Amino acid sequence: MGHKLVVCGAAGRMGRRIIAMSVGDGSFEVIGAVEKRIHPEMGKDAGLVAGISELEVPIADIPAPDADVVIDFSTPQAVDATIDYCLQTGAALVLGTTGLSENQYDKLADAAGKIPVICTTNMSVGMNVLFNLVGKVATLLGPEYDVEIIEQHHRFKKDAPSGSALTLAKNICRATDRPFPDSLKHGRSGKEAARQQGAIGMHSVRAGDIAGIHSVIFSTLGETVTLSHTAHSRDTFARGALLAAKWLVGKKPGQYSIADVLGLQ
Repeated sequence: MGHKLVVCGAAGRMGRRIIAMSVGDGSFEVIGAVEKRIHPEMGKDAGLVAGISELEVPIADIPAPDADVVIDFSTPQAVDATIDYCLQTGAALVLGTTGLSENQYDKLADAAGKIPVICTTNMSVGMNVLFNLVGKVATLLGPEYDVEIIEQHHRFKKDAPSGSALTLAKNICRATDRPFPDSLKHGRSGKEAARQQGAIGMHSVRAGDIAGIHSVIFSTLGETVTLSHTAHSRDTFARGALLAAKWLVGKKPGQYSIADVLGLQ
């Protein structure tokens, strides 16, 4: 059998695709599917909820006790319990939930002293290449190029701007010695809304069922360079999460990234 996998947020849009694709991958055995206790899918078979054949794994509020790896795409309110479970069992953790608090990031950092952890705002391979590029491009183009970030997501996404947009901005700020998050300008309105030197414009779109579009515009007088990533479906994130999970099992305790998985560091 493959790596024993627990999926947290199993009945959500991402959780369903992770379960379905993990079965197709063949490298995993789904042993647990976790949701909040009041979820309407509670008790149903995780495979049937994911739209595949029955797995004989009911959706429950308590994970199986012996996972090799946990993939969590749930809510910030549920993440602490996931971290505690991984610490108790020694399971590796792939965390894709966004909107975490500073205290939760601190808890993750402490947990990484005992277990291997990947926590990222975006699991897609292409998006992580973009994360790796934006700081280099900003440095090469220099301060005469204005920077604007536009992120687009489905109408149901709760947090804004997206975690990925913030990661893009953070990487640009780090590479160009801008203060983060003080350099960010969230939208513009009013009669005195002219761009300020060094600011990074941040704009969020919420519409329909957009899986995720991120564009970084570098523009100066005479030309514009745009770096953009479009996710065609949630499968790209699920595929990246499963790739990360396979890579992470058996690693020494520590905080790793998708860049580590891809060898971009």
